[in-house]
Amino acid sequence: MKFTKMQGCGNDYIYVNCFEETVENPQEVSKVVSDRHFGIGSDGLILIQPSDVADFRMSMYNADGSESQMCGNGVRCIAKYVYDNGMTDKKRISLETKAGIKYLDVFTEEGKVKRVSVDMGSPITMPSQIPIRMDKDIVIDEAVQVMGNEYRITGVSMGNPHCVVFVEDTEKIDIERIGPAFEYHALFPERINTEFIQIIDRKTIRMRVWERGTGETLACGTGACASVVACALNELTEDEVTVKLLGGELFIQYDREAEKVIMTGPAEVICTGEIEIEKSK
Repeated sequence: MKFTKMQGCGNDYIYVNCFEETVENPQEVSKVVSDRHFGIGSDGLILIQPSDVADFRMSMYNADGSESQMCGNGVRCIAKYVYDNGMTDKKRISLETKAGIKYLDVFTEEGKVKRVSVDMGSPITMPSQIPIRMDKDIVIDEAVQVMGNEYRITGVSMGNPHCVVFVEDTEKIDIERIGPAFEYHALFPERINTEFIQIIDRKTIRMRVWERGTGETLACGTGACASVVACALNELTEDEVTVKLLGGELFIQYDREAEKVIMTGPAEVICTGEIEIEKSK
């Protein structure tokens, strides 16, 4: 199987061009390729596929084989892949995802994509649609008990479910311990991605993220978008915010009037290659 490994702010995935390749049992393939000791090493597997309703379609699998609806860093990398490899000459690309069709604007230097802006659509704040098991119209600064401690959470979905927690210092979070406790908490029937956010100023935040099915990652695009929306809902920042992640920076614009979120950030190729995948018996 031929592959390309790409990353956006350190959020790395294995990309397969399914116009040329067939991937059987992608859930198991994702586990194999994601393994950082016995595989290629990544946060998961992303398939680039034909679409009947958009220019391309994305299917995304986490490192544990579970399927996710969307990946903000992943869609930027797809835009770079299809443009740089001559699969399209459009500077505005439509991409079908399980969270709806996303529109990607590419910015090039010397004929190659360097940055991509993504219309991430409207944030979802109704608990039943995130989903979060709370009898509320919206989850803003709600108290939750996790491992014997009280945390204040704000719930937002950007295609994937997110729980945003504001902290004084992201470096002091024992994320390997608390992350799984949030992910598998009874409040979250489909598990949850948890963002720990430190407010730097009205236009800058620092973020660490525990992603369901993967663990801590260097970046999460939908999580950055959800976090900026949560900041706005809690009146902690302006609506245009730079998000500082372990793997780099994303610029997020929350247009409240149009009810949409725009994410801009880098996309880079790490390497290309070929791996032998044993077929299931």
